[in-house]
Amino acid sequence: MKIQLTSNKVVYNYCEPYIIAEIGANHNGDIELAKKMIDSAIESGADAVKFQSWTPESLISKEEYDKNQTYNDSKKKHFGSLKDMVEAYYLTKEQHYELAEYCKSRKVDFLSTPFSKEEVDLLENLNVPFFKIASMDLNNLELLKHVAVLGKPIVLSTGMATISEIEKAIETIESKGNRNIILLHCISIYPPEYEDIHLRNIPMLEKTFGYPVGFSDHTIGTSIPLASVALGSCIIEKHFTTDKNLPGWDHEISADPKEMTEICSQSKNISRSMGNFRRIVSKAEQEKKLKFRRSVVASKPIREGHKVTLEDFLFKRPGTGIPPEEVYALIGKTAIRDIQLDKMISWEDFR
Repeated sequence: MKIQLTSNKVVYNYCEPYIIAEIGANHNGDIELAKKMIDSAIESGADAVKFQSWTPESLISKEEYDKNQTYNDSKKKHFGSLKDMVEAYYLTKEQHYELAEYCKSRKVDFLSTPFSKEEVDLLENLNVPFFKIASMDLNNLELLKHVAVLGKPIVLSTGMATISEIEKAIETIESKGNRNIILLHCISIYPPEYEDIHLRNIPMLEKTFGYPVGFSDHTIGTSIPLASVALGSCIIEKHFTTDKNLPGWDHEISADPKEMTEICSQSKNISRSMGNFRRIVSKAEQEKKLKFRRSVVASKPIREGHKVTLEDFLFKRPGTGIPPEEVYALIGKTAIRDIQLDKMISWEDFR
């Protein structure tokens, strides 16, 4: 199945993947840092940059804030309470407009993940080409309905979801007349253990639901998202930062510019190399065959009138003469002329 994702990009499994540099909240609330990241993502070859659209009120309940929760695990560089970080890292409405305009001027697709209906409406006003729904909202059916009626493609992450939950989300979107769905295989651990990634879910989800499938990656490095391309991933979404040592939620597991460049360039090479299921010998290989394959040659001088046996022949380059597999048709024939040692045999030499 093919989906028109943007005005100039159709996606389907095994297509050249559409690469999303997921800046998310890695801008750390700094609009100039956000623009620097956009520039770097473009230089790396990404098709789109994506942010996250939420406010302190739309994302987390007061009860959760009142617990004064903090993130203090050693793998991440955080500060203060959960509320402190949410307030520091969210994008205002005005910043959304500024970043969308900046992306337009730089000719890169602007995207963001909405976390409420109001943020869906904001992104619709900004004319995003499609909507990305985070894994955490796959079962937020009212949000899915609100997005679905807009008719634009929906890229749906499936982290933490069972097959039945994915099916319910798809049915909810389809019930509003929207069948422009792309699923993203996703493991919502930052980073996941390799044995928990299950990249074979990419062809499984495509076979199960009939929609194109991509990969939302939370691993460190480039090998796993590149491997996903060989399994048909039509979209790669990868967290992106200009500096993995910056404070914040996702910098450590994000791709830096060097890694993003590798993902963008090598994913295209992998996609082109996949080809199809038909066995095709290219023109270049056909030409090489003439040089590298072998032909039947005389293993010894052959005299006129000699009835040849298999021992009279060897097989040597180039491959422009009688091919080795046809030597058996020569056995028992009589030479009509003298043939020198190592001379390439022709059918006209025998009767």
